Amino acid sequence: MYLEDRTVRLQLWDTAGQERFRSLIPSYIRDSSVAIVVYDVSNRQTFLNTSKWIEDVHRERGQSNVIIVLVGNKTDLVEKRQVSISEGEDKGKEYGVMFIETSAKENFNIKALFRKIAAALPGVDTYSLVTKSEDMVDVNLKTTSNSSQGEQQGGAGGGGGCSC
Repeated sequence: MYLEDRTVRLQLWDTAGQERFRSLIPSYIRDSSVAIVVYDVSNRQTFLNTSKWIEDVHRERGQSNVIIVLVGNKTDLVEKRQVSISEGEDKGKEYGVMFIETSAKENFNIKALFRKIAAALPGVDTYSLVTKSEDMVDVNLKTTSNSSQGEQQGGAGGGGGCSC
């Protein structure tokens, strides 16, 4: 992602919230600056699972050594919504993490998500992020499952892990 005179390289590891990858999480986040915990707004269970994922990140990295963003994805599924915006906001406040809702399918708030992350990184001038209107995002997504190409490129995957 290009921000003024800086390049912020983002590398995402998507476990799709699958239990079989839970044991790998410590190695993924050990040297990470950011953890994105994603749930499906049309599936309450994925929202409930986020507590465990956030606690896992805190256990591995401590309360203040990592930026955590809670993301409610699939907002395009309006008729199927099971988790309200206020529930997501409340959980974000409860755990002291950032919160945003997105739709990977409709590309809603995806750039805003990465801008929010970049703005929270140490040494980034947040004023320039707010005033800059043009974005270029370069995201390298590595999956640990046999995801389809659509999921790897931002499609709406399942589970409670990152699927943005």
